[in-house]
Amino acid sequence: MTAPLRRVLVRAPRAEDLHGWETCGWRAEPDAAAIAREHEAFCALLEEAGAEVLFAQSGADGNPDAIYTYDPALVSEEGALLLNPGKEIRRTEPAALGEDLERAGIPIAGRLSGNEWAEGGDCCWLDERTLLVGRGYRTNDEGISALRVLLPGVEVLVFDLPHWHGRDEVMHLLSLLSPLAPDLVVAYPPLLPVRLAQLLEERGIDIVPVPDEEFDSMGTNVLALSPRIALAVDGNPQTRRRLEEDGVEVLVYEGKELSKGDGGPTCLTRPILRA
Repeated sequence: MTAPLRRVLVRAPRAEDLHGWETCGWRAEPDAAAIAREHEAFCALLEEAGAEVLFAQSGADGNPDAIYTYDPALVSEEGALLLNPGKEIRRTEPAALGEDLERAGIPIAGRLSGNEWAEGGDCCWLDERTLLVGRGYRTNDEGISALRVLLPGVEVLVFDLPHWHGRDEVMHLLSLLSPLAPDLVVAYPPLLPVRLAQLLEERGIDIVPVPDEEFDSMGTNVLALSPRIALAVDGNPQTRRRLEEDGVEVLVYEGKELSKGDGGPTCLTRPILRA
């Protein structure tokens, strides 16, 4: 998750899909023109960093959450696994994104169904053979069991997520930390599961801590463009200063509209090639 980003799949926000913002639980109604401008600028930063940006062509059917392309799929060495979101309104997204992934030449290696719930935001590759998974309201035991079956050569380590504000407000594993380099993450230590904090320490992975006042504004949601080069939403100056003091180059984008659905730069991207 920290090697140089080479290809990434995104979905541009479409005005005809934004009317579903209340149903999806967005904090406020997005402005169609402003969110489109923010997304264009965001994609330009990805391209300037050396990534080929591919745009989803499948329909979103009035679901603005679909711009958060990280959640419907997990990409492994064998291909894409189409997940099954715990958030009911998002359950048509994996099949739609699957069309875009196949169009991009990414084979579909497996898929979850029925009561097997899992969202990409609860999945974090620690290395090529270690997948961290958050068990919470969006990813359940059945979904985790299905991932283990579909990833036989991968060690899947599970961590219970905090209740926080309850099942109606998103709390993903990647709400708590983001990898920045093989030996560095940005995280919010007060909510880290103890076993996860211990694992990071055992692996020699340092933590850049996010201050309390910048957790809700997604200080932890940072996308690694390459080791120690990060893309973050503007507006978290303390976190940015701490990252830079740890040798991380931080690029920022304006995300006032894009983040109304509680999604940051990781959520807005589905990396399909890092090298």
